[in-house]
Amino acid sequence: MNTSLQTLRWQWLALGEMGPEQVYALLQLRARVFVVEQNCPYLDADGKDLKPGVEHLLAWDEQTLVACLRLIPPGGSFAERSLGRIVTAPEWRGSGLGHALMQRGMAKCHAQWPGEPLRIGAQAHLEKFYAQHGFEVASEPYLEDDIPHIEMLCRVSPPTS
Repeated sequence: MNTSLQTLRWQWLALGEMGPEQVYALLQLRARVFVVEQNCPYLDADGKDLKPGVEHLLAWDEQTLVACLRLIPPGGSFAERSLGRIVTAPEWRGSGLGHALMQRGMAKCHAQWPGEPLRIGAQAHLEKFYAQHGFEVASEPYLEDDIPHIEMLCRVSPPTS
């Protein structure tokens, strides 16, 4: 970790707005955590990244992508708008970056669709993390790529600053 949260560069981009280096960094970080670290071979390229209205929040430490998430409009994954592929580089865990990532992602969702609920498909072991952001369990546990998941729903708007 070379810098603090205050000096990270944040970007909202659709996949088609990214240059090759940005797309590569996005796919590399997701594969590093979701496939290699979690020992879960699955196809990350699920087609949702290219759907209309899908945007990615990218957090950069200089030229290194250290966190990202995907915002999907209503109907793209769930009936509600959703956040997914939420990931923080291992060396940044415990720094507060995951919370900053969620706050920015939720703020954008609430700005685009005020008053509408937000649904996520969360890895079950992260239930308490997402609960800190107003999410409540909204499904029975299920396996996705052999990892226990739960759907979680947030009905509250983030505080305005």
